[in-house]
Amino acid sequence: QVQFVESGGGLVQPGGSLRLSCAASGMISRLYSMGWYRQASGKQRELVAAITRDGTTNYADSVKGRFTISRDNPKNTVYLEMNSLKPEDTAVYYCNADFFAQRGGYWGQGTQVTVSS
Repeated sequence: QVQFVESGGGLVQPGGSLRLSCAASGMISRLYSMGWYRQASGKQRELVAAITRDGTTNYADSVKGRFTISRDNPKNTVYLEMNSLKPEDTAVYYCNADFFAQRGGYWGQGTQVTVSS
């Protein structure tokens, strides 16, 4: 089965930066669209950023200009560069292929991002 392992989260102050990594067990080159999702306590999971196989990216309005998603197909890894972090960015961040996410499967442990002074 496909597995995604997220890492790179932590506690940062407002205005700080983090880089999240998502290691996939399979070849992500087979997956058309990869995405980063987040779920804050008591909130619904939301799509933060997505990237297609050809490098086309899309971002939630709340993170545009601050977050950058990228993918390294040979390394089977997806990244999320997070800058100018705000307390409202606090959440557990997950990665997944959009194909699987839409079908409710293959969610990993996620990585906790906490933005607080």
